[in-house]
Amino acid sequence: MFKTVITLTAALWAAAAFAAVDVNRATEAQLDAIKGIGPAMSGRILAERTKAPFKDWQDLVERVKGIGPGSAAKFSSEGLTVNGDTFKPAAPTPSR
Repeated sequence: MFKTVITLTAALWAAAAFAAVDVNRATEAQLDAIKGIGPAMSGRILAERTKAPFKDWQDLVERVKGIGPGSAAKFSSEGLTVNGDTFKPAAPTPSR
């Protein structure tokens, strides 16, 4: 019984540690907890979010200085989402 309780507690803790943080609902502290986002970046995100919620990842990348496709992919892998979606890089356009 004790092993079961310990195992269940560890599983719940692990799930909470990897829980997604939505950019449109996150607090400054939750944004700061994402690896690669510091106080300056979280401040820029929150400032832009007060103007309007982010529609998607492309909207976030376009509106927040310092976030490009590479950092968006990194933040997404660390648990950041936009409206519940993870970052998906744009498909390359075929060259002619």
